[in-house]
Amino acid sequence: MIVDTHTHLDHKMFYDDVDEVIARALEAGVKRMIIPGADPKDLPRAIELAEKYDQIYLAVGVHPYDIDSYDREYLKRFITHPKCVAVGECGLDYYRLPKDEEEKEETKEAQKEVFLDQIELAKEYDLPLIVHIREASGDAYELLHKHAGNRGGVLHCYNASPILLNLQDRFYYGIGGVLTFKNAKKLVSLVPQIPLSRIVLETDAPYLTPEPYRGKRNEPAYTIYVAKKLAQIVQRDEKEIVEITTQNALRLFRIK
Repeated sequence: MIVDTHTHLDHKMFYDDVDEVIARALEAGVKRMIIPGADPKDLPRAIELAEKYDQIYLAVGVHPYDIDSYDREYLKRFITHPKCVAVGECGLDYYRLPKDEEEKEETKEAQKEVFLDQIELAKEYDLPLIVHIREASGDAYELLHKHAGNRGGVLHCYNASPILLNLQDRFYYGIGGVLTFKNAKKLVSLVPQIPLSRIVLETDAPYLTPEPYRGKRNEPAYTIYVAKKLAQIVQRDEKEIVEITTQNALRLFRIK
């Protein structure tokens, strides 16, 4: 069994054929899938899928690009759902900041405020975090190091930042299709430094499609290609990689 710990099955790109996508995942051995929260308006769709399929779980959270939609009380309406297993994806993303320096700093501070509130929400409900970090590793590290609870969480789409390796005591590292990219040399060089006991697999579907399907829509069935590449890099048997990362995911999210 494989667990795709991060797949946006509630995305509009799956509206027309989500049942077929899920069927292909199950046939490929991907028996558990977690839909992260990103845009609050998609939460009802995520819950609909989680209630329809035993194999699907969800998280509640707001992506850094959607902080204007953040409403803690709204998220709390869904956080106690029996299929909710985490808070996120939340975090910091400085990739598209305003050019004006004052606006740039205001945006950073607003992201930090919303991120910190979701960290506190996760602690309040004893749930792990699903963390998005892009070009903000230093600030994200400081907030997680100081404020994250004992449940920790997963650094989604681990960005090969060395400073984030210092969070191994509480966090897992989400490895996805980027690992298969030809320009992912830094990530490939750092992955062996992460204990296998702290790695989980993901797709981030419909984004970041792994080779050999890069350029096409990603889907959970392609998690197997991430497992294959990881096995090659760390020189371990693919079945062992699948078994270890699956157990890691089940333990982190407390699912069976």
